[in-house]
Amino acid sequence: MSEDNKRIIKKYPNRRLYDTAESKYVTLNDVRKLVLDGVSFCVIDKKSGDDITRNILLQIIIEQEEVGEPLFSTDVLEQIIGFYGNSVQGVAGDFLGQSLKLFREQQQRFQNQMREAMQANPVSSALGEMTRQNLELWRQMQSSFFKTATGQTRREPQDDDDEGEDRG
Repeated sequence: MSEDNKRIIKKYPNRRLYDTAESKYVTLNDVRKLVLDGVSFCVIDKKSGDDITRNILLQIIIEQEEVGEPLFSTDVLEQIIGFYGNSVQGVAGDFLGQSLKLFREQQQRFQNQMREAMQANPVSSALGEMTRQNLELWRQMQSSFFKTATGQTRREPQDDDDEGEDRG
């Protein structure tokens, strides 16, 4: 999709996001769904006219990190922060981007191959069940890979004191 065909989302001073294609206000979760659906978009600050898409994407990542098991451990975040201002900042960003792209492509290729194998040769329901179990094992291995790659071996228990705090 060309730059001109990107979906425009405007962010107003009251912090609300307005999807110009749908003519309605949207939430960060709606914007996250656009990302997952592969919809090309940009977020424009209504007041300044600046492209703030990266800021909105970072907000979505922060929200996702608070739900379930985080992708980024403290150690990984510290390492990423260490790249800023360093002469390898651009190289590190390119490396991370290429690594994630390769991982996503491999995951999609594996899932497509498994789906095709199940459709082409449905010998029995037992074989299908075994395939589903293998897919689940593969997902667990991927999760374990990400934990190891990010230096995260287990999630630390949260203090009881933090339960009542407002994170917003």
